[in-house]
Amino acid sequence: MHYFKHETAIIDEGSLIGAGTKIWHFSHIMPHCKIGENCNLGQNVVIAPEVALGNNVKVQNNVSIYTGVTCDDDVFLGPSMVFTNVINPRSAISRKDQYAKTHVGKGATIGANATIVCGHNIGKYAFIGAGAVVTKEVPDYALVVGNPARQTGWVSEYGHRLHFNDDGIAICPESNQRYKLIQLENAPSTLFRLADLP
Repeated sequence: MHYFKHETAIIDEGSLIGAGTKIWHFSHIMPHCKIGENCNLGQNVVIAPEVALGNNVKVQNNVSIYTGVTCDDDVFLGPSMVFTNVINPRSAISRKDQYAKTHVGKGATIGANATIVCGHNIGKYAFIGAGAVVTKEVPDYALVVGNPARQTGWVSEYGHRLHFNDDGIAICPESNQRYKLIQLENAPSTLFRLADLP
């Protein structure tokens, strides 16, 4: 076996688990999931059918990832954070054909006890603060906090809050990567890493 599975974990048939991945105590991987390489799934994690996780995804304890959720590489899901997959669930009404999709972009962080209401994508390298309740799309590199979650700034790929000079340039204090904030006409501000600009 090319991955580690704790003896109390359950992996259903039809799921693909990448090399180097670790699945810890009392976790359950349901059928037809795709888990990338070098992922770490903590204690009491449930991965519902057909969920796809990229490489190097870290899922902390007590997280359930429901059908309709996909995560790109390097995503961090904090302890006890929550995804939903139906807008108006009712116990007596089956809505399995109404699952709303949620995509989490490369390198994004979702903090402990945050809730992601289904159908709202999380941009690459976005940072969702602990306890936030996300009810709309989150742009790339955005820092969002609160209930309902509101954007309060921008973060670097290393997770540091960015401070911009008069030219709209910010430098990550850890990586020295440079970022530019661009305001397009009749559109929200967008952050780019300078290396990504043409």
